[in-house]
Amino acid sequence: MNSLISLRPFKLSDADDFLKWASDEKGTHYLRWNSIQSKEEALKYIQEVAIPHPWRQSICLDDHSIGYISVRPESGSDRHRAHLGYAVGSNYWGQGIVTKAMKMAIPRVFEKFPYLVRLEALVEEENIGSQRVLEKVGFKKEGFLRKYGFNKGEIRDMFIYSFLLTDKIIE
Repeated sequence: MNSLISLRPFKLSDADDFLKWASDEKGTHYLRWNSIQSKEEALKYIQEVAIPHPWRQSICLDDHSIGYISVRPESGSDRHRAHLGYAVGSNYWGQGIVTKAMKMAIPRVFEKFPYLVRLEALVEEENIGSQRVLEKVGFKKEGFLRKYGFNKGEIRDMFIYSFLLTDKIIE
């Protein structure tokens, strides 16, 4: 694969590319939001959710949006930690794209939020691909949270992973 993988802020002009992967039920299965069904919905999501988000970057392949990585720092006395989320269109699964994008994202996040000490990610038990991405980057599996996360009408079992400022990204 000779395509260029990059991370950048979302733009309204990403709506068509965003719709391609965000309308894919397989790709959005583990996300808390439902698949996007129209260009209007895609534009609204980009404008109201992605652009104002504290740190949501488009994962791009040759500057076409194929997914995202999102980091939301906690506030107050918990601002030393942030929640990490990500997704990529299912036709890009298993190609190492998210792993490469994560390796780019982690240093940028710690630089942008200098008070951060910990990134954490919750992954559903059956989402093996996502667990592998985190482990390949250097996240540590800390525990199993029974009936922890609510998603798409169900309460689900989750694993919690963390990456600390002092951890090393696996190259």
